[in-house]
Amino acid sequence: MRAQLQAAMRHYGDIAAGGAFLLAARWLGRTTMSDTEPASPAPAPHPAPTMPLGLFVFTLLYGGMTVLAGVLAFKQVQLWPTDLAVESGIFAFLLLVVISSTISQLYGRALAQRIVWWGFLPLGLSALLMQLVLALPASSEMIAFRPDDLAAFEQVHRSTWRVWLAGPAAYITSLLLNIWIFDRLRGAGQDSTIGLMLRGAVASALSQALDSVIFVTLAFYGEFDITDLLIGQVLAKVVLSLVLVPFLITFGVRAARSLDRRSGDSAL
Repeated sequence: MRAQLQAAMRHYGDIAAGGAFLLAARWLGRTTMSDTEPASPAPAPHPAPTMPLGLFVFTLLYGGMTVLAGVLAFKQVQLWPTDLAVESGIFAFLLLVVISSTISQLYGRALAQRIVWWGFLPLGLSALLMQLVLALPASSEMIAFRPDDLAAFEQVHRSTWRVWLAGPAAYITSLLLNIWIFDRLRGAGQDSTIGLMLRGAVASALSQALDSVIFVTLAFYGEFDITDLLIGQVLAKVVLSLVLVPFLITFGVRAARSLDRRSGDSAL
């Protein structure tokens, strides 16, 4: 009897020892595998969003034209073969119209409107810098040997406060109106070349007419009879909008698309 009891104890002891061994082996196996298995690779970072090359180039041009338009405005030119005279800043301003319309066409009206608002930044910085330069004393050499140049510089750039207010007011109102009309006229078939040219011409003509009314009225009303100046400005800008803008905006859209394809980005 004692011998049978001892045999049973040895049997169950072997089973317990074997079970413990198997559990230990399994645990060691899992530990070894977890220690030797390579860690799962970290998720690849999302690529940073890139700006289409066409949008980048046209935004730079837009900032430059906002500053240049004010500088060119001091000279009036005659539109051959007519007798219409217009301040030459309109050529830079028409490019602003073309650029903003191109951005609206390819990248959306909301983005075009934001760029128009941000156009106040280079405009304001250039105005502040001009005031700083005018306030600084001229060199003794310029005063002694080039007084006429100094007088001409100050005469050209010392605008009255009415002109300073009229320019930005006309700028923001007319360009936002141009973008709104250009986008509202967009419909079925309006993305064709003919449709694009017609939309650009109509939007530019209406917005430029309003631009002339705002600027001339705010800058010169009450100082002299502005009727002839106002009519001449409106007619000249409408004519230029109908003659130049359709071709310029067609070229602008094609150029932006070409730049986007070249950089590997798609504008549409």
